[in-house]
Amino acid sequence: MKKHTAKITSKSIEQSGLPSDFKKAIAEYIWNGFDANASTIELNFDANAVGYINSFSISDNGSGINLGRIEDTFGQFMDSQKTKTFDQNGFVKGKAGKGRFSFTNFCNKAIWETTFESDKSDFLKYNITISKEKLQDFQTSDKIVSISKKTGTIVHFESFHSLTGDLLESEEFQNYLASEFGWFLFLNKESDYKIKINGQEIDYWNIIGDFREFEETINGKTFHISYIRWNKNIGDKYYYYFLNHEQKEVERKHTSFNNKAVDFHHSVYILSEYFDNFQFTKSDQPTLGLNGPNQSDITFKHLIGLLNDFIAQEEKLFIRDKKAEKLIDDYNSKKIFPEFKNNSYDQIRKKDLENVVKEIYCIQPKIFQGLRQTQSKTLVGFLNLLLDTEQRENILEILENITDLSDEERKELANTLKKTKISSIVELVNLLENRFNVVNVIKQMVFELEKFTNERDHIQKVVENNYWLFGEQYHLVSADKNFEVSLNNYLDFIETGKKNKEKLKSKDKLKRPDIFIARQAEMPDPNSDQYTIEENIIVELKRPSVVIGKEQFDQIEEYIRFIINEPKFISELRTWKLILVGKKVDDWIKDKYESNKGKGKRFLIESVRNYEIYAMTWDDLFKVFDIRHKHLINKLEFKSSVIEDLESKGIYLDKDKPNELIKKIVNE
Repeated sequence: MKKHTAKITSKSIEQSGLPSDFKKAIAEYIWNGFDANASTIELNFDANAVGYINSFSISDNGSGINLGRIEDTFGQFMDSQKTKTFDQNGFVKGKAGKGRFSFTNFCNKAIWETTFESDKSDFLKYNITISKEKLQDFQTSDKIVSISKKTGTIVHFESFHSLTGDLLESEEFQNYLASEFGWFLFLNKESDYKIKINGQEIDYWNIIGDFREFEETINGKTFHISYIRWNKNIGDKYYYYFLNHEQKEVERKHTSFNNKAVDFHHSVYILSEYFDNFQFTKSDQPTLGLNGPNQSDITFKHLIGLLNDFIAQEEKLFIRDKKAEKLIDDYNSKKIFPEFKNNSYDQIRKKDLENVVKEIYCIQPKIFQGLRQTQSKTLVGFLNLLLDTEQRENILEILENITDLSDEERKELANTLKKTKISSIVELVNLLENRFNVVNVIKQMVFELEKFTNERDHIQKVVENNYWLFGEQYHLVSADKNFEVSLNNYLDFIETGKKNKEKLKSKDKLKRPDIFIARQAEMPDPNSDQYTIEENIIVELKRPSVVIGKEQFDQIEEYIRFIINEPKFISELRTWKLILVGKKVDDWIKDKYESNKGKGKRFLIESVRNYEIYAMTWDDLFKVFDIRHKHLINKLEFKSSVIEDLESKGIYLDKDKPNELIKKIVNE
């Protein structure tokens, strides 16, 4: 046995930063085995029922430790021959030459039983011994010829003070080894690299959530790229690892991803001969390298751009397929989403909301993180309200005020928010609900509150904001304004940009029609294919106590005579409809119906050239409304669901059923 002394004290070695945890200490010996070109590392131990360790060793099939160079390896401290190695945690294994002393963390002695191949092709075997009390000294035995003719090293540990069989058998220890060495085993899977504990191979695949392997050729240089997404965090940072052709790490660079705090744990390994002579510098914008390429090289810049695009896409897929789906599942289980009925219409509405939540989560998950349940419900409820209105596309604008969106994110969210078939149906349901409510309010005023209702203060106020009662796509010209004001409003509508106000000379210019609406519709002229006709409607509303008869007809006929005599109104390419609306009509009006029946227009009582006068009861108007809107619903794909939705809100299309809103108003 020969004694050797390193130029260092035991105390200095212990204070040099040896691993403070048994798992890290054991990992040092495994890395040493791989540094020696081993493909298989075996941990073998024997312990009794209470965990006392009878024996523990770590063996490898590497190249062994050459006795002729022992002074350059075990004889050196902080200056090992191994200057490059496989590394994943931020420092280069073997470079400091102190990993061999890691055993002090859990035992008092280590014995290396090693076999190496000599320069004469002999297989020689000998032992190296180090004790904790004299770390600066190590002893070597005389070498002998090995019968097995296989290189490798077995490190035997003795005199344990803080290690038990339970710790070596624990799931925590196995998970640590999988995390520490999983990337290395993955990269060398084709060479069948493995780690075993008492004959059982470590399963590193359980910490790999996903992976991609592909090749890219840039300017004639080939890069073998391996992307791994881990199921858990295996380090504080996420890196691109640049490896030379020997799979030795040359440098690393932060990927800058996982800033969205969504557990996107990843590593990317880039293997290429391109990095054999690569000269990494501290600056990411160095001058051109003289002795080899550096970060300023166009090939490297192209590579980084490609890698960044790839990782950005993988992160997006991970968030959408894993994290966003989990968020939706959590929201459903915790009843964060509003309640939707179990019919096709409502289920598509629910899917629409889920898709928008997922898309926003993919762009900025932090919007949904750290919220209490009530806050989550408020946020989702707000989104649902916007989706059910014409404001759904404003979600994009709101989001842009909260977080920066890339062009691609903006485009994807915009596509999600575009009006779909279901969003159009939701919009229609809301429109129908609003219109039915308006009609019900007017019914209540006309039929239930007749004594208190007048046309100017009550009915007109409702109708002037809901002139769809008389047809779609009309423009409100005036409400309860005199003809001079109405004329100028009308001209503003049909002649965009007109600034000069018109003055009327007629003494009737101060007459005030209740409602004046116009529609610039491209209606064909029945007398000529060259022209289109513009429609205009004037509505005269009467309080419920007034029965429409000749007196009311004469009043609205005065409007006709005024229009006929006013040059600004008399174009033959305009049609005019004047509509009288009241609770009842008398026999004189009914006779006018009969006399105009041959013209095929219901409610018509007078027709002069392009002017027509109609008289309608409120019940007539409500019936026309019901027919027109039932037709809209009958054309819907989800007709039954829409009707169910409306009826749940007290709105019935079947007049024989009671209307809950009317009931409520009357009761109150």
